Amino acid sequence: MINAENKQELQLAEDDETLKSEYMSSLRMIERLHRLLLDVVKDEFERHGCSEVNSIQALLLYNIGESELSAGELRSRGYYLGSNVSYNLKKLVEMGYINQERSDTDRRSVRIRLTEKGQEVCDIINGLYGRQLDALEKVGGISEGDLSGVNKSLLQLERYWTDQIRFRL
Repeated sequence: MINAENKQELQLAEDDETLKSEYMSSLRMIERLHRLLLDVVKDEFERHGCSEVNSIQALLLYNIGESELSAGELRSRGYYLGSNVSYNLKKLVEMGYINQERSDTDRRSVRIRLTEKGQEVCDIINGLYGRQLDALEKVGGISEGDLSGVNKSLLQLERYWTDQIRFRL
């Protein structure tokens, strides 16, 4: 016979399993969406006949945009892992997409900015995002409110993970 206390324990266990299932589903979706974004960017560059830069490098150039900053600033913005940034920046400098200059005030610091060639990559990404924005609601059925809700949840998850690291929870 199931009494009220046992019923409550069963409900809590069921709720825990549901939360775990939803959390794991969200983690898999975040990973899949990141890989899919990289594939979408790769496809866009293939359509333009541009295979010199990979999708990671293209997004790196896009995130630099009009800014002049250091590799450390890119990392601190949370876009990239350290070795990933260093390797890709080196390659992008070698290929002529980025200019590097030593800082006048701190000779140890290197400032980077896009060359005209790098700005062309940035423009391709801007065009891609613009087309996607035009079709997002009409074709994808995704409204501004939908995105706002997703962004709120992702921001909360980011804060939670940041606290896990910062406070070693």
